[in-house]
Amino acid sequence: MSSPLIRVENVHKSYLMGKEAVPALRGVTLDIEAGDFVCLMGPSGSGKTTLLNIVGGLDEPGRGHVIIDGENVVSLPENQLARLRLTKLGFVFQNYNLLANFTARENVEAPMVLARSGSRARRERASRLLERVGLSDRDRHYPSELSGGQQQRVAIARALANDPPILIGDEITGDLDSETGFAIMELMTSLNREGMTIVFVTHDPRMAEFASRLINIQDGKILNEETPA
Repeated sequence: MSSPLIRVENVHKSYLMGKEAVPALRGVTLDIEAGDFVCLMGPSGSGKTTLLNIVGGLDEPGRGHVIIDGENVVSLPENQLARLRLTKLGFVFQNYNLLANFTARENVEAPMVLARSGSRARRERASRLLERVGLSDRDRHYPSELSGGQQQRVAIARALANDPPILIGDEITGDLDSETGFAIMELMTSLNREGMTIVFVTHDPRMAEFASRLINIQDGKILNEETPA
């Protein structure tokens, strides 16, 4: 039997609030298989975003292990961790995090520059990805010239730039109206059907219904797991 693509083993995490250590995660264990579409839900302060950031290698656990595609990211040197994030993980955030002085195409190309792809290959892939997200006619526009939904589509295209097997999303529809949010989740569903593993956080139960696994988190622990309707 093959190992899961992502394995979280007994992860603990606390943050200092003044002189007091406040636990955010209390011994979380979770397996995510290749091709899963996982939603993490819970009230504010439940630990869901902390767990997402640890899975994505953006934060370190206080105790425990996170194994991605056979590599224990907790023990990786920073340069190897950066390489793993660049090649195996795509990130999409609530506030888009686009570079204001870059056009849509240049934003999509940015991760490929870091991966040292050739300029022609970068341009061609960025064009294909922008077409995929329905923005081929906006490739020369700057973020300030795009709507929130269009900016999020650029962010998704950027997350796909280096063809990672895993997509990490933090409240990716939180700043969008319902219609645009549903359209973004339809795009995510399409990517998942093509084999991409997706792990995302949302407060919106309507968006959670797009997932194949719904994991409820409360007080830093996994409360239960459901299969959305």
